[in-house]
Amino acid sequence: MLESEYQKRRRPPREARPAPSEPDTFQYAIRPAVEEDLPAILQLYRHYVRNSAVTFDEKPPTLRKFRSQFTHNSKLGFPFLVAESPSGDLLGYARTQLFRDKSAFRHTAESTIYLGPASTGRGLGRALLGALIDACREAGMKEMIAVIADSGAEASLRLHKSLGFTESGRMGKVGFKFGRWIGIVMMQKTLR
Repeated sequence: MLESEYQKRRRPPREARPAPSEPDTFQYAIRPAVEEDLPAILQLYRHYVRNSAVTFDEKPPTLRKFRSQFTHNSKLGFPFLVAESPSGDLLGYARTQLFRDKSAFRHTAESTIYLGPASTGRGLGRALLGALIDACREAGMKEMIAVIADSGAEASLRLHKSLGFTESGRMGKVGFKFGRWIGIVMMQKTLR
């Protein structure tokens, strides 16, 4: 062995050590969705259709069908927001649609929120859903409804509760996906 191998390695004094690097901040912008966003939004949604039971869709919609829904809900004045990175990548989206297809429900919005897997746990869900709530108020909506799977969506349940949604009902075993029965939790928020 070499003599240098026997010497203790000395550590420089604290003031001479380089400062720890600051963690990268998670940056995003929230804005209304436009038709050009739809392919990226659909790609994100397809991830959830194929890999989770948080959506009861078993096959992703086509881009044509997705575009038609987007156009219809936009004409009705239902907000649809996206969160994007500084480089323009889609990080998540939150949208609303008519709760039920009857005119009496025109002031009640059903909300949906999906985040890219790398965007969860970083505060984006709270910011995006909060912005959607504000947009619904501005659009004159009176109630927001969230229909959430009763298993595998615990973070979504906590998020909605933290933003003032209250549980308004449960339905067990109403959906069947990936070989198992799944129920739903209905949550509601009154917009004053």
